[in-house]
Amino acid sequence: MRSVSYSMSVSLDGYIVGPDGGFDWSAPDEEVFRFWVDDIRGVGVHLLGRRLYETMLYWETADQDPSLNDSELEFAALWNPLPKVVFSTTLSAVQGNARLASGSLAEEIERLRAEPGEGDIAIGGATLAAEAAASGLIDEYQIVVYPVLVGGGIPFFPRDERRVGLDLVETRTFSSKFVYLRYRVAR
Repeated sequence: MRSVSYSMSVSLDGYIVGPDGGFDWSAPDEEVFRFWVDDIRGVGVHLLGRRLYETMLYWETADQDPSLNDSELEFAALWNPLPKVVFSTTLSAVQGNARLASGSLAEEIERLRAEPGEGDIAIGGATLAAEAAASGLIDEYQIVVYPVLVGGGIPFFPRDERRVGLDLVETRTFSSKFVYLRYRVAR
């Protein structure tokens, strides 16, 4: 069965965006970006909320930007054909290799897990991940911790007062002071 993972960059105090909605502090350096390029190879389908989908639209045409380096071009080449499912109540259409979700998050994950296919089911976006976590649908949490305190904003982990046991699977410290943590939900 395909695993469901939630992975994003997070400030040391636990936020994916700051109190002003900004995430300019989360621009990865080359080493971390290269890590994300390698990580996306293991994804079979990506589930996104509207805000993250709109942010990631940049990559649909990024390969036309002459200033991109080789890693960025490689990411675009991997991201664009990747199937994406967008959860939104405000969008009526999506672009590229994306489709709007036709069912609930739980129904979509159940359907995707039942389909034959390679690669994990990745969830991006804190609101969507909070819904998946509340339903016990997340199998792994993958976090790149940035050495910054933003003081508030949208938290990586939902504040639902539910205890979830985790097993540490992998850690990595990057030379640029970033730290990767990968935890599997203990079941």
